Amino acid sequence: MIKKFSIIIALIILTGCGFTPMHSKKNNNNFSIERIDFSGERELNNFLKIGLMRYQNSSDKKFFIDVETEFSKNIITKDKSGKATNYELIANVTFNFESIKKIEFSEKKIIENLNDSFEQTKQERSVKQIFATSIIDKLINQLSIIR
Repeated sequence: MIKKFSIIIALIILTGCGFTPMHSKKNNNNFSIERIDFSGERELNNFLKIGLMRYQNSSDKKFFIDVETEFSKNIITKDKSGKATNYELIANVTFNFESIKKIEFSEKKIIENLNDSFEQTKQERSVKQIFATSIIDKLINQLSIIR
């Protein structure tokens, strides 16, 4: 009985607290990304392009962006036979704006080498997608601050 009562109280408190996600899918930004030119790593560029297309709308503050991406996969550790066991994935993205300074972001992640090359490629693709999402969030926060 006490357990049920505490669960009901917790639900009432949590639903009535007015929580809203900080980065919701609403596009309440006071800017628009008009043109984006990409150079560098193709797959990372595609993820960035898909994420940034949400911010192409009509607004007074318009940005024209040149994006340069670099992606590297470095061997961190090897086993006794010389086979790589851990990799470090690094993504560097530079956003060059016509009206303001350039903004640079870097993301890193260490992953283990998988025996299955298909699964390894899938894991690297997933990490690239996570990198792109994180970089887009950081960029949007920076652009929202700029007046």
